[in-house]
Amino acid sequence: MSELTHVRADGSAHMVDVTAKAETSRTAVAEGFVRTRADVVDKLFTADLPKGDALPVARVAGIMGAKKTPEIIPLCHPLPLGKITVDFERLPDGVRIEASVKTRGVTGVEMEALTAVTTAALTVYDMIKAVDKMAVIDGVRVLAKTGGKSGDWSV
Repeated sequence: MSELTHVRADGSAHMVDVTAKAETSRTAVAEGFVRTRADVVDKLFTADLPKGDALPVARVAGIMGAKKTPEIIPLCHPLPLGKITVDFERLPDGVRIEASVKTRGVTGVEMEALTAVTTAALTVYDMIKAVDKMAVIDGVRVLAKTGGKSGDWSV
C-alpha cells in the first residue's frame, strides 16, 4: 500500500505532508445537476416554491460548503480560498450547477469545487422536495483544474 499517498504501510489513513510543496495559483471547476419536472423548474426559476427563493439560498450554501470542505472531508487540507462562485443554468428537466474555486496554496481545490456543487444541489433538493419528492441529483464531476504538479486539464 505504500504507493497510496493517504495510507500508511499498516493500512491506516493519514493526512499527507504538504509542507515542502510550493504555493501556486490553483483553480477547479465542477458541475452537477438537479433533475426535476418542468413545472418545478418554472417554480425554481420564478422563486415560487413553498420554502422560498431557492437559488440565492443554494448559492450561499454552496459557497459555505466549499469553505467547510476540510471539516467534512477528513483528509482535505484547509486552504485559504480566494474566490468561490456558484452559478445556475436553467434546463428543461432541471438545473445545472457550476462552481469555481480559486486559491493560492500547496494543494488543489477540486474537493472544494465538488463540495460547493453538491451542497448547492442538496439545498435545491431540500427546497423543491415539497413539490417533487422524486427529484434526482446527478452528474457531479470536476470539469477542469489548473495549477500544481499534475498541471492543467479539462474535460
